[in-house]
Amino acid sequence: MKVFRGYRNPRLAPECALTIGNFDGVHRGHQAMLALLINEAQHRGIPSCVMSFEPHPRDYFAAQARKPELAPARIATLRDKLTELARCGIDQCVVLPFDARLSGQSPDAFINEVLVQGLGAKYVLVGDDFRFGSKRAGDYAMLDAAGDHLGFDVARMNSYEVHGARVSSSAVREALGQGQMNRVAGLLGRPYSISGHVVHGRKLGRDLGFRTLNLRFSHWNPAASGIFAVQVHGLADKALPGVANMGIRPSLDPDDVNGGRVLLETHCLEWPASLGAEGAYGKIIRVELLHKLHDELRYDSLESLKAGIAKDCDDARAFFASMHTETSRQTTRDRI
Repeated sequence: MKVFRGYRNPRLAPECALTIGNFDGVHRGHQAMLALLINEAQHRGIPSCVMSFEPHPRDYFAAQARKPELAPARIATLRDKLTELARCGIDQCVVLPFDARLSGQSPDAFINEVLVQGLGAKYVLVGDDFRFGSKRAGDYAMLDAAGDHLGFDVARMNSYEVHGARVSSSAVREALGQGQMNRVAGLLGRPYSISGHVVHGRKLGRDLGFRTLNLRFSHWNPAASGIFAVQVHGLADKALPGVANMGIRPSLDPDDVNGGRVLLETHCLEWPASLGAEGAYGKIIRVELLHKLHDELRYDSLESLKAGIAKDCDDARAFFASMHTETSRQTTRDRI
């Protein structure tokens, strides 16, 4: 998948089949929409294209209002969103910077400048709640009328439901906030995961006997937080079981290198000997959050912190043992 920052790029295809949205999480509803888009693009012999925004429009308006509490918790980083869009088979993605110019652009200007002149859209697929342009003045009816006049087809996809419930980014955020990881996996169609480069930290975990892999994120308000049983991909030929702390890590030291920023700290219960002590730094890993153990805790001393981590490791091992037992039972039932 080709990724473009903005729509003024000579390497963009001259025509495309387009869908527009934030696609936070790329959940099963998004996946159904992308499958339809790809099918329409193939019939027309043009590439499929996703237009998304960074930052999230609600992030922008929350910053403008100086009310950070209005910004939505994010399901995925931009890296993970692009990865999932590529896995779905999208040909190109245009990431528009959501700024004062874009937020103030009229619906007509957005259609003419971005969709027609910028992207050469011949087919535009939107969700049933799609709004666009300054003050969200544009809607599906306006887009459909413009398409009829300017020569592109417009389609609208209804909500996607699982077990009678609408699949949405809001539903995924709610499930993540409640630590319902099985429900999250059902909404996403896959286990929830986060990826990134392993960076150096304070190395306190090493001193405590629990080496950690640190993924640091700037300007990200994650929908998930707490302590999780996880699987780590990217370090060995198989997924490695582990336990991870997702959040700001209540610190014993106000000058901690983390500085209050979001950090995903993962301790592998099995460490590949081939990596050595320093072999993971700089690698891109993907951490699947499978089961929430508890919320973040503040410990009064290094000894209590060490004891807490040890208990989390034991609880994670118990979780993986229960998974293995359930898998064995299912295999036995299948054979019978």
